[in-house]
Amino acid sequence: MSSRRRMQLFGALVAACVVAAVVAVVAGLGTSGTAASKDARNALVAARGEDQPRLVFRSLDRDDPQTYGQIAIAKLGANAARTLLPLKCERVYFGAGSGICLTRGTAFASGYRARVFGADLRTRGEVKVDGIPSRARVSPDGRLGAVTVFVTGHSYADNGGFSTTTTLIDLRRARRIAQLESFTVTRGGKRITAPDVNFWGVTFARDHDRFYATLATGGEFYLVEGSVSERTMRTIHTGVECPSLSPDETRVAYKKRVGAGAKSWRLFVLDLKTMRETPLAETRSVDDQVEWLDDHHVLYGLEEQIWTVPADGGGEPAEYTPSGDSPTVVRW
Repeated sequence: MSSRRRMQLFGALVAACVVAAVVAVVAGLGTSGTAASKDARNALVAARGEDQPRLVFRSLDRDDPQTYGQIAIAKLGANAARTLLPLKCERVYFGAGSGICLTRGTAFASGYRARVFGADLRTRGEVKVDGIPSRARVSPDGRLGAVTVFVTGHSYADNGGFSTTTTLIDLRRARRIAQLESFTVTRGGKRITAPDVNFWGVTFARDHDRFYATLATGGEFYLVEGSVSERTMRTIHTGVECPSLSPDETRVAYKKRVGAGAKSWRLFVLDLKTMRETPLAETRSVDDQVEWLDDHHVLYGLEEQIWTVPADGGGEPAEYTPSGDSPTVVRW
């Protein structure tokens, strides 16, 4: 066979592979242009029109593998009916018309992406993230987002055996703003310059400039308060991981290590004025960044279910949504 003929055959093979890849991508997007996608968009529009909060979460129905990991929306309330959205994510968060979907790259794009989408479910853009998805958050006004990935390791239980990167994203333009690792951090007025610092679990205040997050260094875990505009953070409390700011911005719910085991977290709420810690009634180990259902209850993922528990330390845990995780309470 001549060289020219071999080149023609090779070109045809490459073209066929490209076509196949495009077909696979279109198939992977599923019903994004079909009636199912229209129903999903209608569900979001209806929720916004009613000015009623909704629950957005990952659906984890193992009896339907095709939809496992797909995003769903439901009215607030235990075991409410869900409507599936045409997005599959490893982690999701949504607020004020902007969402982040941490997902694998498609076709020839390797690794993971932070896909930024709007209330119409259309992708605004993607930001490449180098690591395994862990946490995602959106500011209450929908302008900023934050994602945390594991650069090494894959679990917060790996004491000293993991490192993270936390990236801030402009959700209006779907562009990277900065990484928390580049911010100036102080403890007691002195700058922290240790090489072992890790940050994760951002939660935003309503002004989208102030935020809280976890800092780990020297075997200790700190709650930091930061400013996006000033590129600064300062430690304000110890023993706090994956903070979540309450709707009234007076408290932070978080997980705290309470034992020597690899998985030994307990949920707490911290009063930001008095710094008083309140252990919650959930006694099982929870490795999640909780979500506030309202000013009096929190939601969290555990064993592929979404649970709720009172935020004052009373009551008891109750299943809220079966076959789900990564809950977001969307307040319009």
